[in-house]
Amino acid sequence: MPPKKITVKASGVYDVLIGSGLLDNCGEHVRTVSKAQKLGLISDDNVNSLYGDKVTKSLENAGFEVCRYVFPHGEASKNSATLIKIWDFLCENHFTRTDCLVALGGGVTGDMVGFAAASYLRGIDFVQIPTSLLAQVDSSVGGKTGIDLLGGKNLVGAFKQPILVLADIDALDTLTDEFFTDGMGEVVKYGMIKSAPLFEKLEKHTGAELRENKEVLSEIIAECVSIKRDVVEADEREKGERMLLNFGHTLGHSIEQYYSYTGISHGMAVAKGMEMITSLAEKQGLCSAGLPEKLSACLKKYDLKINVKPMPSELGEACLNDKKRSGGSINVVICSDVGESSAVKMTVEKFMEFLRQ
Repeated sequence: MPPKKITVKASGVYDVLIGSGLLDNCGEHVRTVSKAQKLGLISDDNVNSLYGDKVTKSLENAGFEVCRYVFPHGEASKNSATLIKIWDFLCENHFTRTDCLVALGGGVTGDMVGFAAASYLRGIDFVQIPTSLLAQVDSSVGGKTGIDLLGGKNLVGAFKQPILVLADIDALDTLTDEFFTDGMGEVVKYGMIKSAPLFEKLEKHTGAELRENKEVLSEIIAECVSIKRDVVEADEREKGERMLLNFGHTLGHSIEQYYSYTGISHGMAVAKGMEMITSLAEKQGLCSAGLPEKLSACLKKYDLKINVKPMPSELGEACLNDKKRSGGSINVVICSDVGESSAVKMTVEKFMEFLRQ
């Protein structure tokens, strides 16, 4: 079966291919979009051990010279120290503006490699080959790249669109249940902000069922990518509608920061952020009655229900570094119902009061 193809028309036009066997044939696909002689294949140690040799072989068979760089897995590596090592690797291997980078891995890899591509020599091409569910449905598409600072998540970065995204659903077979669950946090987000039919589909399944049914899973991935494509094309630089993609992220990022980016995954933190903000919204009459319970029931089906130590009010200070803050106000993404979302502008004082309920 040929892969599903979704074309993104942003500052750069590129295809997102979703299907099986894409890792085995990645070289052929990359060759159709790149005339580069040299590729920098960048991955973490976990993903490299699984797919590094296979991807390298395919790329070399397509006529590319491949240089590989591997860094320690985990969000803790998504920092300036690792980024500098990637830049040094590119210098040592004499990469030029006509060469290309390939991000093989999850969201951490894609974000860092994208930022390296945006900044090295003031910009070279890069390809996304996402191997996690979270990266396939969300972070590999749309051109957001960056690294974390001590003051918060993704605070330094650039908008840089890839020239191709290859989402091989066979790569999801090697994900642990924990990492599959992590990606489902972003999937539920898409249903909440933009698609009641997607949310209803999620209510009818469990994580285990989706892992067994690749046809349904690939449809869900394609639905999420299509939603993100539409949003990015309308608002690439996050001036308006694209803010909606951050539902649950303002508090979620603060939760990740509270735990020093260890012990709680991004998807889990986002799920808790969605749950917290929806509960607070119901108390203020900003969403339909019973919506928090409906969301919580869906999160529970995908093992996304967790307890965290901090209360929303304790996360407020960290939220003030959020990218959706503008001067003395902050845009808070709230779902009034399933599939209906908006960015509500609040003063910092009102936002803090909102969190203290």
